[in-house]
Amino acid sequence: MSYPGYPPSGYPAFPGYPPTGQDSAYPPAGQYPYPSVPGGFPPMGGGAYPAAPPSGGFPATAGYPPASGGYPPAPGGYPGAPQPGGMPAYPGGAGFGAPSNGSGFGYPQPPSQSYGGGAPAQMPVGYPGGQTTSPTPSQPAAMIQATQGTIRPAANFDAGRDAEILRKAMKGFGTDEQAIIDVVSNRSNSQRQQIKAAFKTMYGKDLIKDLKSELSGNMEELILALFMPSTYYDAWSLRHAMKGAGTQENVLIEILCTRTNQEIREIVRCYKTEFGRDIEQDIRSDTSGHFERLLVSMCQGNRDENPNVDYQKAQQDAQRLYQAGEGKLGTDESCFNMILASRSFPQLKATVEAYSQIANRDLLSSIGREFSGNVERGLKAILQCALNRPAYFAERLYHAMKGAGTDDSTLVRIVVTRSEIDLVQIKMLFTQMFQKTLATMISSDTSGDYRRLLLAIVGQ
Repeated sequence: MSYPGYPPSGYPAFPGYPPTGQDSAYPPAGQYPYPSVPGGFPPMGGGAYPAAPPSGGFPATAGYPPASGGYPPAPGGYPGAPQPGGMPAYPGGAGFGAPSNGSGFGYPQPPSQSYGGGAPAQMPVGYPGGQTTSPTPSQPAAMIQATQGTIRPAANFDAGRDAEILRKAMKGFGTDEQAIIDVVSNRSNSQRQQIKAAFKTMYGKDLIKDLKSELSGNMEELILALFMPSTYYDAWSLRHAMKGAGTQENVLIEILCTRTNQEIREIVRCYKTEFGRDIEQDIRSDTSGHFERLLVSMCQGNRDENPNVDYQKAQQDAQRLYQAGEGKLGTDESCFNMILASRSFPQLKATVEAYSQIANRDLLSSIGREFSGNVERGLKAILQCALNRPAYFAERLYHAMKGAGTDDSTLVRIVVTRSEIDLVQIKMLFTQMFQKTLATMISSDTSGDYRRLLLAIVGQ
């Protein structure tokens, strides 16, 4: 399972990379940084949130329909942020979960989303009074599966013609960056892989090496991110997050806590094939305690993916979580790990609904009270993706750009990896949550060709 053009040793370091002091950590429970302005999200326990644009189920993990078939399913995987000596990394799949019924969680709720082809989870009448409804019958995946990406496969695609355009843009003195931007920002990841192969066939040269010789800094980082096969990018990002001194825990959380079973299994295989290492052993070497156990659980790729919701189990799990945390002195961390690592995302959404009734506070807030550090961030990431995945990434983007300096690695990987999945939704939620557009914030935090390419991907 080798990926041509990407040596196992990885890419050489980018100048000034990675940024320092830019780890995006979630704020204390009850203090999500959504501005308290009209149209913004209220504090924890507030009323209804503005609706996210509807999304389909969890996108498929491979293959693209013909160009006329609308938005493509998601590519096979996505990554996190890199170590010194490497590139950016990717994030997770599309949002899913059930509509909020006014229980007032601390995270924005999409109106109706589904997972893996099943029907949206709807709370039964009288819930949570002990009643159980039968699991909602599945609907054909084609009826509800949709993506909200800003990049779609190009119609009338010709890999040889694109390879010729790129060759001309890099030949001779100077580089025609605009020609490169026009090509790469309007092709899917699958099409970019075909361009890369055509370039080598036509010119006997490696496109990636040529691009690296012509570009530098953030522009180089962004271009290389666009040309990495997505599963390799995930595996590569995890390797660089654990390579050398220190560990980039947020990268591990971002990748391992947000992927489908198939994606995780492909990442684990790729990690072994490309780097000759066992990812679980590397996780055990670089992390410890409850955080280590959570990540080991994640990299098994064994989460339940049944799209139906068992509301009786949701109520039982909510009661168990309450008794393991708020309802006792101390915390039974293994109970939280077991439920959040094994239940499907729609099931977790129903559990969050039930928990708010039992504990009179939302589960995210309780996790903030019972846990701290990386394990808190990991558990919250799982729940936030179950509640509203596009909002999770909108918040990550905001923290990457707010304040002094920019966390370019996070900015690059989220824009690139969500570009074919749900970047349209992320943009809309970003505006609702932070009262400014994503494009405006990118424009103020970046410059030059790097800014132009980011804005082209974002769809501005």
